[in-house]
Amino acid sequence: MIEFPDVAKGVIRNHYDIITPFYRMFWGPHIHHGYWEGGESSEQAQIQLTERLAKIARIAPSSTVYDIGCGMGGSSVWLARNLQCQVTGVTLSPVQRMYAASAATLRGVKPRPKFLCADAEKIAFEPASADVVWSIECTEHLFDKPAFFRKAATWIKPGGRFALCAWLAGEPPLSQEQIALTQKVCRGMFCPSLGTQADYCQWFEDAGLKVTYQSIWTKQVEKTWEICLERVNRTGIRHLAKVFGANHVLFLDHFQAILDAYRTGAMEYGCFLAERGGQ
Repeated sequence: MIEFPDVAKGVIRNHYDIITPFYRMFWGPHIHHGYWEGGESSEQAQIQLTERLAKIARIAPSSTVYDIGCGMGGSSVWLARNLQCQVTGVTLSPVQRMYAASAATLRGVKPRPKFLCADAEKIAFEPASADVVWSIECTEHLFDKPAFFRKAATWIKPGGRFALCAWLAGEPPLSQEQIALTQKVCRGMFCPSLGTQADYCQWFEDAGLKVTYQSIWTKQVEKTWEICLERVNRTGIRHLAKVFGANHVLFLDHFQAILDAYRTGAMEYGCFLAERGGQ
């Protein structure tokens, strides 16, 4: 695991409160990466990542899903609209909660997803109440990842599943240059640590869940950052970000770093499915 302990939770919340309109403007309603199979648009690639994870997770119609790190509600809305899931989305940012709730209302999504503004590391759900815990690119921001996995495992019904996508530290051993690049990404993207693929498998297993699927999707998602970098360089968004503070410029200026980290193996993008035993 690569650690960057200088990140503060309040900074993460403030970042998403302010940067959410920028995400929506230059990327779209899904705050996560896109998944490319060919020459798709960025909008289609974002939907494909959600579709692919839902298929891997074998989400049945009307499932109860907890979307941890729901962002602007893109996945929550998709799961409710397309699979009639009963979705509860959780975000640290009140601005994101507002965006997500507004999107579900304006689109007339039924069943209507419920969105909570809460800390994923502190929130409590009833034991064995979820068919699926779903999380895309959230656990990077958590401070005690093993404790979160242990807690989240208790929310899952017997036979239920935990579907997750995450930024990963690259497969060790990493060179000093690769470690420095990953730490640079952690600084710019406000991640207190990045676990490896093996770390995530261990956290699932220690929580009593069995990993039944794991895959590295780096090549399929790295185009996300090529597009974002091109859009930042082409527009005046960096100048606008300066108005809101240095941290937000720092974020935009690290798009190249994460692209370099993917290309050099310093970082990877992983997908996991873990299951709780029983019926």
